[in-house]
Amino acid sequence: MKLKVIGYWGGYPEANEATSGYLIESNGFNLLIDCGSAVLSKLQESISIDQLDAVVLSHYHHDHIADIGPLQYACYVTSLIHNKEKTLPIYAHALDQEAYKKLTYKQATKGIEYDHTKQLVVGPFTIFFLPTIHPAPCFAMKISDGNSSLVYTADSSYQDEFISFSSSADLLIAECSLYGNQDGTAAGHMNSTEVGRIAKLANVKNLLLTHLPHFGDHQDLIKEAKNEYTGEISLATTGFTWSSN
Repeated sequence: MKLKVIGYWGGYPEANEATSGYLIESNGFNLLIDCGSAVLSKLQESISIDQLDAVVLSHYHHDHIADIGPLQYACYVTSLIHNKEKTLPIYAHALDQEAYKKLTYKQATKGIEYDHTKQLVVGPFTIFFLPTIHPAPCFAMKISDGNSSLVYTADSSYQDEFISFSSSADLLIAECSLYGNQDGTAAGHMNSTEVGRIAKLANVKNLLLTHLPHFGDHQDLIKEAKNEYTGEISLATTGFTWSSN
């Protein structure tokens, strides 16, 4: 399994970068997790529109879905240019019916509801979901290709459930919107110390800090997380890659 960070900023993208978007590949299948602002443009630095096989969305906040509309246009226009009809599946929860219905566009994309209480199989991937603590309905994901697994917290304040959900994962992709001296409970976000504690207690092999803040020194996030977790910690950056091999 391979991961490439397409976008990692929280809220809005910095210049020439993007908010949440993560490209996961296994056995030639390309899966995009979340599709935030500027993700479509940055995604094409890695693969073409035609090479994208599926999308899974954690929730409907703009910094996670802003480029779904442009992606739909891209799929539609690309099919016309190449005279090749292809429907891109976009998996998401349907707790917000208005947002969910917009995921289907002509023959270009089709919204498919996932049941967060059951496993979802997409290509070579099996995905399990965990409800998070956030102002909008949102779901963390544990994704496995049968050989390795990664966990994506999506957006959430701290919850003990993350520990068992992430147990022994090869990679934990954890939102880290705040520094250790800040409390993100009311906003539905985690700080560096909380993320480090989850990684430690879950005994994950690698930790990737993402959904980063637009202030402070991001290196401090690593230092603070290391007070809890002594394993490998990385900061998400555009183009950051990780492989289970």
